[in-house]
Amino acid sequence: MPCSRGSDATNQALAASYGGMSDTHILPPPPRVPGLGPIAAAALFLDFDGTLVEIAPTPDAVAVPDHLPGLLQHLTERLGGALAVVSGRALADLDHFLPVPIPKAGDHGASLRPDPLQPALLPKLPSPPPGWRARADALVARHPGALVEDKTHGFVVHYRQAPELGPEAEALLAAMVAEDPLAFTLLEARMAWELRPRGASKATAVHELMARAPFAGRIPVFIGDDVTDEEGMDAARSFGGQGWRLDDMFGTPQVLREWLAEAAAAA
Repeated sequence: MPCSRGSDATNQALAASYGGMSDTHILPPPPRVPGLGPIAAAALFLDFDGTLVEIAPTPDAVAVPDHLPGLLQHLTERLGGALAVVSGRALADLDHFLPVPIPKAGDHGASLRPDPLQPALLPKLPSPPPGWRARADALVARHPGALVEDKTHGFVVHYRQAPELGPEAEALLAAMVAEDPLAFTLLEARMAWELRPRGASKATAVHELMARAPFAGRIPVFIGDDVTDEEGMDAARSFGGQGWRLDDMFGTPQVLREWLAEAAAAA
């Protein structure tokens, strides 16, 4: 699904909404769509893998630029705290790679920490039977290079280094979901299939954060690169905001990081 660049009327309304607000921080226009114009009073939601950092062969092999954690913290302060990293990763992973006190949502919204100084919010969600994980392990063992990543309430089969596994992984996890379709759903990601509990998504994370200060009343902008981010983008649009695909608006994570640095330095 292509990103929403907004109609002219929508963009004019956004512009009017911050007219004269000289004390409100303004996000510059994305480099590939300068005609979109800046957005002030923004709430910024950022995916991690493939968006803030480049995709790596395995989840633990991502390379986080040294300056990125500090940059995110500085921009969060410039936005009055209204910046959150919204990822499919567990919160523990996000804390490891981004050790800064900013709002974060992990496990596609299954774990949420709006206040970085408070414990995470953990909604009651189903967990898959142990036998499901054992079946996934057995499948992956037959395909060197593939791996299973644990989530709080599910797991992911990664086949980036064993691309022939894709159809079989999809079939296996789809069969699991069919055993309990009211509790679980199947989510496609880049070279991966994820078993996820129903009731948690990047959309639920955006809705939960937008109901709280300092996000409430701001214009949400969700930036992501994958199918899993489309729900978050749609949620941002439902609040009158924007959903931006990385490829359309920035091209690469490096260009996005440069834009974030420009946004943090803007007067």
